[in-house]
Amino acid sequence: MTVPWVRTRLRSAPGAAWALAVLVVVTACLAAAFPRALDRYEDAGLRHAARQAGPDRTSVQLTGTQPDFTLPQDQREAALRSAALRKQYDDVRPTVGRPLVIDPAQSAYGVRPADDPAVPDTWIPRPNGLPAHVYPATQSDLAGHATVRQGRLPRISGQVTTQTPEIEAAVTAATANGLHIKVGSVIHVPGEGRAPLAVRVTGILTPRDPAGAYWSTQPLLRTPTLVALPTPDRPKYWLGALLLAQDAAPALLGTSAKPGPYWQLAPDPTALHAHDLDGLKTAVAALESGPGLQLARTRTTPDTDVSTGLDDVFTTFGQLRSGIRPLTAVAAFGTGTVAVVVLLMAGGLTADRRRTELALLRARGASLRGLTSRLLAETAVIAVPAGALGLTAALLALPGDRRRYAVAAALAVTLTASAALPVRAALTHRVVRVHGPREDVTTVRPSRRRTVAELTLLVVASGAVEALRRRGTSGSAGDQLVSLAPVLVGVIAALVLVRVYPFLLRRLARPAGRLRGVVGHLSLARAGRTSVSAVLPLLALLTALTTAAFGGSVLAGVSDARDHAALLAVGADARLDATAPLPARLPGQVSRLAGVRGLAEVSITDEAKPRDGLDAVPLVGVNPGDYAELAVHAGLGAFAEGQLTRPAGSGTVLPALASPSVATAYGTRPFLVRLPDTSAVTVRIVLVRDVTPAVSGADFLVVDRAGLSGTAARPTSLLVTGDQVSGAALRKAAGSSAGVTVRAEERARYVDSPLQSGAEHIYTAAVAAGAGYAVLALLLSLLRAAPERAALLARLRTMGLTRAQGRRLLVLESLPQALLAAAGGALTGWATIRLLAPGIDLTSVALASAQNPVAEAQLRTDPVSLAVPAIGVLLVAVGVAGVQAWWSGRRGSVRELRAGDAR
Repeated sequence: MTVPWVRTRLRSAPGAAWALAVLVVVTACLAAAFPRALDRYEDAGLRHAARQAGPDRTSVQLTGTQPDFTLPQDQREAALRSAALRKQYDDVRPTVGRPLVIDPAQSAYGVRPADDPAVPDTWIPRPNGLPAHVYPATQSDLAGHATVRQGRLPRISGQVTTQTPEIEAAVTAATANGLHIKVGSVIHVPGEGRAPLAVRVTGILTPRDPAGAYWSTQPLLRTPTLVALPTPDRPKYWLGALLLAQDAAPALLGTSAKPGPYWQLAPDPTALHAHDLDGLKTAVAALESGPGLQLARTRTTPDTDVSTGLDDVFTTFGQLRSGIRPLTAVAAFGTGTVAVVVLLMAGGLTADRRRTELALLRARGASLRGLTSRLLAETAVIAVPAGALGLTAALLALPGDRRRYAVAAALAVTLTASAALPVRAALTHRVVRVHGPREDVTTVRPSRRRTVAELTLLVVASGAVEALRRRGTSGSAGDQLVSLAPVLVGVIAALVLVRVYPFLLRRLARPAGRLRGVVGHLSLARAGRTSVSAVLPLLALLTALTTAAFGGSVLAGVSDARDHAALLAVGADARLDATAPLPARLPGQVSRLAGVRGLAEVSITDEAKPRDGLDAVPLVGVNPGDYAELAVHAGLGAFAEGQLTRPAGSGTVLPALASPSVATAYGTRPFLVRLPDTSAVTVRIVLVRDVTPAVSGADFLVVDRAGLSGTAARPTSLLVTGDQVSGAALRKAAGSSAGVTVRAEERARYVDSPLQSGAEHIYTAAVAAGAGYAVLALLLSLLRAAPERAALLARLRTMGLTRAQGRRLLVLESLPQALLAAAGGALTGWATIRLLAPGIDLTSVALASAQNPVAEAQLRTDPVSLAVPAIGVLLVAVGVAGVQAWWSGRRGSVRELRAGDAR
């Protein structure tokens, strides 16, 4: 019996079946894609954090000390040979617990010195007369990670011991260039109790992957460095690595290098997953100071030390994720709620459309269980394949390791779509009745159960909003109630408007009845005759509009925070800075560049000392006119030109603009400021501003540079304004005389992690999906009443209603609900943002984890995000009503006037 029923129903309404299938496919795909996208961008953020930290911090380095002097000499030498180190390397790798996975291709072992001895060879460059130092080391599989550029790889002749007089080594091309080393060069490492050890260079190598962990865990192996001594004049000496043959390490025991074994384990970045973050932290902690350390010492040497910066990388990433996750959860809950409401509304509208059919079946003896079972089978035949198709599309579009959350999300969508129609039918037809009472929206009274449910929801929503306002989103990633707060506020507003809607219709119907013509009065009467279930779209529309406004305001807040941070960091649209006075020709060249509207020349002295004290304050010399125009344009400490202009006469006191801290320290009386060129000026603070374009710090003094000495007045910085300032053109004009910072480039720097860009994409998708579901809810509502409206137009046309009047009738009939939803959605979105803004910090999403000039980025109301979705709802409602009136006029009235047709 079930199969013929399902086949018959699907054949009788193929359009409705396909529409439900498309809705389920799209919703299941979006639901399954969300956890996959979340995993992808969180994994990308973790790997980005590891790459940014560098292998020298992320590699796990196990370091042993020089073999014990109490051991026999042959045992000390054997402890540094490759056979022993290889066995220890193989034994120590399993001590790294999962989920931390080691990349064997980038891991290595060998011997390195605890001290880098100075060498007496005078042919090696000595920048300040200091002898060069060398870093003699061995590292496994050198041939597999380097290409021989000149010569050959080092090798040993016989067995190397402490007394071996000469060994071979290779150097990288960078070391050879820096230390002037050639193939055949001999470097003498001072010995202890023996003659110096001669190290002959046999080859110059080029690293195959210089950025990989093999070479970058110890960057000195590939790149030499100039080391500065901690003395006032900071003299420097060269330090470079000598890559010895692997079994040549015992020779270092006779030198002052203090050689010791090491094993460096590079984590596999492709195996880092954000959902394993707690396990990764545990694995690192066990290696640094837990069971892993004890096991490593058992398998290597008793005094092996383990060091890594992975714990700091994981902690920093976890803090960033904890600030971003609650915001993405808000977007997910908002869009998910709207999608569920639309699915329920689709089932409810289908149940209303088939109310007469189902009531007749119940009256003819169909059991409630049998009826709901058939309806469930009818919808499941459509929803299950559609849900599977949506899940498959999400899995193919977003590959990943974890599938269970995507499967669970798609399954929830499928179950909701399958159960919406039978549950609604069961609730409506649990009592057998042939004719039910009219349930016009203006006459029905809410039941006590509905009142209690709405009051309960109001209490829950109020608690969530208050919790969010008090605690904020930080640290509450697991608090789902807080993430639901914006949705709950929207739901409460929707329930309130549903209560208010009948009252408004009744109030408008009376004055409309006194107007000339019947269209206005008839349209309001038709709107009031809408069944109660047709008001359900109002709930979907308000929830969708609230979510869209919230998501759009988050995106706008993120963009504004980045703009403001970049402006504070640069002070203008671009700037050129130098430590010495700029060339006199440079301002003219810059001002003639395309896109440059204004230019302010400033001289910045960091070592100005007020009152001959020890504390230095940055002193900025400006042209008051140009600088005042820049401050107004940038919105950073605006002032009037005349307030800083130097008074006429020699020896006058210069008016100054100061930061609050400087104003507090020196007051408003004139005081002397000593400049580095031995000149001095007397200034008096007349203006106090929190910020100023030229300096980003908390301390500054700004004066008219016409009152400074000739040396101090020469500009050291140029602040450029313009909409299309080219960084490349500025750098070409400045050459090597100044550094260039562009506001647009500085803004791009704040997108520091895929976590931030991923959260923005989630919010963009949430806004788009919310708007799409809002339009869909409106279309479902209008299409539900389409047959009834077509019949009404046909009947009214027989009474003389013109086509223009018919269009106005349908438009005015759809306007009350659409207008209420649009206005209510915009108002609810505004109220939600105002209520929740104190508890939401956008800093983690907007700005990089590095230092930034903005202390906190707050959520603000974005008028565009409020207005555009609301206007879109009105346009769609009017457009659908107009299209329906036009289509009804083309089809004629014969079919609609036939007696006995179901409407």
